[in-house]
Amino acid sequence: MLKAQDVLVLLKLVVSDDPEPSFNRLAVELDMSPSEVHQAIQRARHAGLLTTEPSKVGKHKKSVIHQALLEFLVHGLKYVFPAERGGVTRGMPTAHAAPPLVQKFARAASQDLPPVWPDPEGAVRGLEFTPLYRSACVAAKRDAKLYQLLALVDAIRGGRARERQLAQKELVKRLGGEQAAVG
Repeated sequence: MLKAQDVLVLLKLVVSDDPEPSFNRLAVELDMSPSEVHQAIQRARHAGLLTTEPSKVGKHKKSVIHQALLEFLVHGLKYVFPAERGGVTRGMPTAHAAPPLVQKFARAASQDLPPVWPDPEGAVRGLEFTPLYRSACVAAKRDAKLYQLLALVDAIRGGRARERQLAQKELVKRLGGEQAAVG
């Protein structure tokens, strides 16, 4: 059974510059323990979202199956890990209030409080939107590409129809899937 941190690890692998990142490196970058990362890799592999194979340098190459991940993100994620919302808080913008969607919703975002991941150091006042996993905010601060993918995922998890549609199109571009996968 997949857990929310598995999706975070998969998204990090998608944007990683290292073709063979170690469990320790992923753990540091994602603010997780190496054992959490290892277990996430194993669950993702078992779910058919990732393959692993030994490499020449003694590590295991981890290859995300982009089409399968895209299908899961678009069609299953919001049911398995639904968005939870709360009251007004300070935090880090997400969903349609964060890149890459914020430009498309600039006028609407200026009229309403944006969805934010709670963060005491956050500069934006908005409505609480629980992140996919507890360390998502920390990991997103360290990696802008990961932040964008997480924001797109949140638009699918808790956005309105237009936000979900634009997020899906953007994920298709970034994951190299075909438009037919969006359905």
